[in-house]
Amino acid sequence: MALQKLSHTFTKIGYKALQAKRYYILSSIILFFFGFIVYAQETPVRQPLKIEAEKDSTAITAKALIQNTVAIDSVRTDSLTIDSIPQKEPLLLDKIDYKAKDYVRISQKDKKIYLYNEAEVYYQDTELKSGIIVIDYEKNEAYAGRIKDTAGNYIQPPYFKQGGNVVEPDSIRFNYDTQKALIWNSRSEQSTGGTGGVGGVNIGAGGGNINVFAELTKKENDSVYYLQEGKLTTDKNLEDPDYYIRIRKGKFVPKKKVIAGFSNMYIADVPTPIAVPFAYFPLTQSRTSGFIFPTFSQSNERGFFLQNAGYYFAISDYVDLALMGDYFTNGSYGFRAEATYALRYRFSGAFNFRYENNITSQKGFPDFSKSTVFNLQWRHTQDAKANPNSRFSASVNVGSSRFFRESLNLLNTSNFLQNTLQSSISYSKTFPGYPAVNLSLTASHSQNTNTETVNMILPTFQGSVERIFPFAPKEGVKKGIFQNINFQYNVRGENRIQTTDSLFLKKEMFDDAKMGFRHTIPISTNFKVAKYLSVSLSANYDDVWTFETIRRRDFDETLNTVPIDTLKGFDRFGQYNFSASIGTTLYGTFNFGEDKKIQAIRHVMRPSISYGYTPSFDQYYEEYVANETGEIREFTRFEGSIFGIPSRGNSNNIGISISNTIEAKVKNKDTTATEPKKISILNSLNFNTSYNIAADSLPWSPLRMTGGTQLLNNKMSVNFGATFDPYAIDNNGRRIDVFNIDNGGSLFRLTNANLTLNYSLSSKTFQKGKDDKKNDKKSVEEEVDETFFQDSFSLGRNQRNRFDDDNEEERENKLYNTEIPWDLRIGYSMNYNNSNRQKEITTNTVQFSGNVSLSPKWKIRFSSSYDIKNQGFGHTNLGFQRDLNTWRMSFDWQPFRENGTWFFFIGIKGSILSDIKWEKRREPDRRL
Repeated sequence: MALQKLSHTFTKIGYKALQAKRYYILSSIILFFFGFIVYAQETPVRQPLKIEAEKDSTAITAKALIQNTVAIDSVRTDSLTIDSIPQKEPLLLDKIDYKAKDYVRISQKDKKIYLYNEAEVYYQDTELKSGIIVIDYEKNEAYAGRIKDTAGNYIQPPYFKQGGNVVEPDSIRFNYDTQKALIWNSRSEQSTGGTGGVGGVNIGAGGGNINVFAELTKKENDSVYYLQEGKLTTDKNLEDPDYYIRIRKGKFVPKKKVIAGFSNMYIADVPTPIAVPFAYFPLTQSRTSGFIFPTFSQSNERGFFLQNAGYYFAISDYVDLALMGDYFTNGSYGFRAEATYALRYRFSGAFNFRYENNITSQKGFPDFSKSTVFNLQWRHTQDAKANPNSRFSASVNVGSSRFFRESLNLLNTSNFLQNTLQSSISYSKTFPGYPAVNLSLTASHSQNTNTETVNMILPTFQGSVERIFPFAPKEGVKKGIFQNINFQYNVRGENRIQTTDSLFLKKEMFDDAKMGFRHTIPISTNFKVAKYLSVSLSANYDDVWTFETIRRRDFDETLNTVPIDTLKGFDRFGQYNFSASIGTTLYGTFNFGEDKKIQAIRHVMRPSISYGYTPSFDQYYEEYVANETGEIREFTRFEGSIFGIPSRGNSNNIGISISNTIEAKVKNKDTTATEPKKISILNSLNFNTSYNIAADSLPWSPLRMTGGTQLLNNKMSVNFGATFDPYAIDNNGRRIDVFNIDNGGSLFRLTNANLTLNYSLSSKTFQKGKDDKKNDKKSVEEEVDETFFQDSFSLGRNQRNRFDDDNEEERENKLYNTEIPWDLRIGYSMNYNNSNRQKEITTNTVQFSGNVSLSPKWKIRFSSSYDIKNQGFGHTNLGFQRDLNTWRMSFDWQPFRENGTWFFFIGIKGSILSDIKWEKRREPDRRL
């Protein structure tokens, strides 16, 4: 019946063409149906397109198509009566979208549609593009192959897409009914989010892309492919990959897995002995659980070992976990737990715990030692969109003080330089409204790895009320002294614990814990005087609560000491202070003329005078007999309070400070510019000192000077400081109430000074031309800097060419030795001390680090420091990295370290096969 319907369709087309010759209509219909019936009773020879497996045999020339001489398979069927058994429905031609650039021809005799040159076919969820496509609408099959261009090269290979799976072969034969296909030289790129594996187990974790190639592929259904002579690689160049894993036979399930028999690795088409009897490669889009392949090596002190062996758990889309361990043949071991978690628009974080039992040498030997170290790291970040009024965050780094110095599996060598571990866990809540209230709880930790002291606050409570303006209007600008009066309320409570590394996390660490609260109410206002003077007034009241005080008794001759009693219970003290300040801004401009190169210099000075008063709170002090001579001293019962003790002695200070900035206007060589260029000469130059009116002696405090500027087109930053004392010192180095100038010296005595320089330099510093033309015209200081460096260094103009990032191949072919990119960072720090006339330079250090790219694939890195005073190198790291396209090779060496080491690595960059690698390291000598 289907054939009759199709014949009727073509008859209607013929009827319209023969309307002009009506007398042929009847005879034509009779002859057509007679011939059709006779033809239907014959045994037809069904000859589908033959697509050879050999390379380049799939191309079909246009001449062969036109002459209908395409090679046919000799597949025959039995003679069947049309209506004897039900026939399968042919392709619904009106549901197929197809087109081609050169021609589209329908052959009723062959039951085929021929498409040539840029042919495209769309049917249901399939998409097929190729140079040539032949559709057999009787057998519901499609054939696609390449064509030749005028030069004889094969072009327009097939592109087949079904659902989300894409295959790019040399040729394909596909049946729309059974969904089966034969594919020659197929290529498919799979995005993975899980682990990869060989030898029957998974390895690694994380996502990546892997390319699958097979000479012959049989598509069984929508999700199963059988491969023959396949290749798996992360190299995008399947024509000539750097490496691949050869699969003789395998099963390929797109986006899920590849299961293969005997497989081995080829590097540059050369077989290697790296082989396994069977392999499993998960290709899931999400993460999958699997084993983590270990690193094998040998240590002189601990024997042979396995490191980083474990299992990766893909628990869910929101959390994962990796458990890993190390084992040494001398008995040392360690294990780690690493987890990450995330919930979109809510929070994200990571957890890392490491524990190691380190054994050196063998029991019974004199150098035998054993120690256990651990480290816990936790990071939690809340998304700002989760809750605008509350927030929880954590940054934890706590553990043994010796962990980073003794760890057997420390990849980041810079952690060796850490001498402080810090942690913080906090929760804050805001109650909106007026006035808004903010509350927070924070647990913090600070650990000195050198002294092995641990300071913890468990917890810190803070509360504050928004600033309130009681006399200001609800709307509009606040004016005058009264409208600007405002006050706040703040409270802070702490539970401080100070312990040592040996008592950490033991009950003894809580024995000496101290707790207290501090309430603060600041009141302030500000206003203008004579338009140019800014005046501010403030007062502050503190109320301190404590839960432990002391009492000193008189000297006990029997004990030969002063007994101190610790009193548990609530106690408090209050204190207050006042302050005021007045300041203004002065501008000075020196004009030299618009025709001058330097047109003007502008000086901005901000002087200010402040006054502060804190009374003496004698009511909180008592007297006691300090020794056998009967000496009377004073004490306060709040000694040891975490928020200090009541103020003792009047403080009546006048502070003086002056800040300066200096800028210059220079002539702009850009004729289109309407304004001159501005150059900063001094970013800051500050002076400050104070005078205590209530002091009986030495009322002046030392004068402190600080400053900073930028030089060489802002590439060099300079910061400096110095302290000048107006008073002289005696032979013991103590300050005396005599001005230094009256003691035969200068007006001020330099007691200490510091200087820091930081400069960044790179190959781009000396380049000029292409990229500069794209930017605005150079400023005067840029041109001066460039001329300076061109005259001072021989590099000059030979390094003006830049890389062409848009054409990698062209960049590779350039003469690379004329444009080696590099960068260098240099730092210098110096501290000078003359507090006791010692005139000593306490620190004098140069730090430097940089990178040099010898080629687009070679990169050398270095970092070090040199102590000029002690004449020795600091922590130094030398290394290189080689990009091998799909591989990566690196080497790092710390030569001037007491426990110096080196580390070599080579491995595949793609994460799915990242555990195919080789690592070698020299373990530091822990005995040093």
